[in-house]
Amino acid sequence: MGFRLVTLNLNGIRSAANKGFVQWAEQSQADCMGVQEVKAQAADVAGRFEQVAGMNGHFHYAQKKGYSGVGLYTRHEPSEVITGLGEREFDDEGRYVEVRFDKPGRKLSIISCYFPSGSSGEERQLAKYRFLDVIYPHLLSLKGQRQFILVGDVNIAHKEIDLKNWKGNQKNSGFLPEERAWMTRLLEEAGLVDVFRRLNDKAEQYTWWSNRGQAWAKNVGWRLDYHLATPALAAHAHREQIHLEPRFSDHAPLTIDYDFTL
Repeated sequence: MGFRLVTLNLNGIRSAANKGFVQWAEQSQADCMGVQEVKAQAADVAGRFEQVAGMNGHFHYAQKKGYSGVGLYTRHEPSEVITGLGEREFDDEGRYVEVRFDKPGRKLSIISCYFPSGSSGEERQLAKYRFLDVIYPHLLSLKGQRQFILVGDVNIAHKEIDLKNWKGNQKNSGFLPEERAWMTRLLEEAGLVDVFRRLNDKAEQYTWWSNRGQAWAKNVGWRLDYHLATPALAAHAHREQIHLEPRFSDHAPLTIDYDFTL
């Protein structure tokens, strides 16, 4: 049986649906799917995307239309759904949904999260740093109480292996020394696990490609999409796959199979 978990930045759920997202989801055999950059409001999702591939969706929408927003689709009935981090700046942007599957003797969460991008300028980079300052203690606290897997677009390539042109990007958002140091701290001091890298240490494993130039054709990519898990859950991971085709977003879905069940 096991548990198949997908993370996918949709770059707009309506746009992705027009390019085959729903059909892909139906074939994915996922138990749970975290999506980011839904770029839709409740009214847009109603009657169309509340359910995908037999899974029920739980969403955290941005206040601003056509912006951000996350969702988590699941086949299993959650014990609780939590939206937002309790920090208004980021909760207004629809960046965090946590679905809990608690039962006697087990506390387990699956989280879909969309970290801010700082690539549009200094103001957004500062917002990104504020978000990192908020999410770090939140995840540390959560780890003290329960097992979890956070899936999402983290908007950080951690190491040189995680992007094609690392030399030329050391002063660019997504590969800044401060961002990379934050990720190192999350994995080493906070003790979370980058599950994909535990399973796959090869180069040129990317999940996002710029629309500029010939980035996709030349595989000039970045690995920005993650499964970040508490160690006990990470230990159950046994198979990973980045789905390069079909393309319905500028990100590729990342699937990881775990040998536990909800």
